[in-house]
Amino acid sequence: MDKRNRLIAIGLIGVGCLMIFGKWIGFFSIVALLFLLLGIYRTTSGKVKQGYKLLGIGAVLLLLDHLLLVLGICLISLGMFFVKSKRMQRKAGFMQKQSFSSRFDWDLSPWVMRSLSAWHVLGEADVDLSLAMAEEQETIMLFQGIFGDVDILMSEDYGVEIEAFVLFGSIESGSHRDTGMLNRLNWKSPNYDSSEHKVKFNISYLMGDLDIRFP
Repeated sequence: MDKRNRLIAIGLIGVGCLMIFGKWIGFFSIVALLFLLLGIYRTTSGKVKQGYKLLGIGAVLLLLDHLLLVLGICLISLGMFFVKSKRMQRKAGFMQKQSFSSRFDWDLSPWVMRSLSAWHVLGEADVDLSLAMAEEQETIMLFQGIFGDVDILMSEDYGVEIEAFVLFGSIESGSHRDTGMLNRLNWKSPNYDSSEHKVKFNISYLMGDLDIRFP
């Protein structure tokens, strides 16, 4: 999509939102919407960090003007997280965590890999599978929330399956990168079926960045 078509698409989205939600939109909401649209434009143009800053400003303005709406979105996301966690984590002993802010630094030294379900408003995870020591043959890692930044470094020691969805943001896998809205990835490593140890990632954010790197 060239620059002109991208601007037209974003403009149509903005006009449509104003037509649908015009009754409830005040000054702060209009400014927030402009920041969000500009953030989406910057993100789709490849200026990801600048786009995230603009999206963050827009989200804060929406929070100030529509606290109940934002709280409702968080509660819906958290409820969906509990349902998904119960469906995916079929074995006892997994760790479940809900918090406003989370950070996982699993790229600095060897770490014990356990099944995990984590929900957060703001989250960051750096996962180096070459440093991981698995406790079980199959490990399930669920990351879900509002804002998230996840980096995964692959290792040939594990068969890996990734299912990811980012509403606004980007998903990068090797040399391929998708940015903008409704980004989705379903990927399985070639050695998945033959590997003794397997890892399944399920990642879902309203706004986020997923970076999958290969050795």
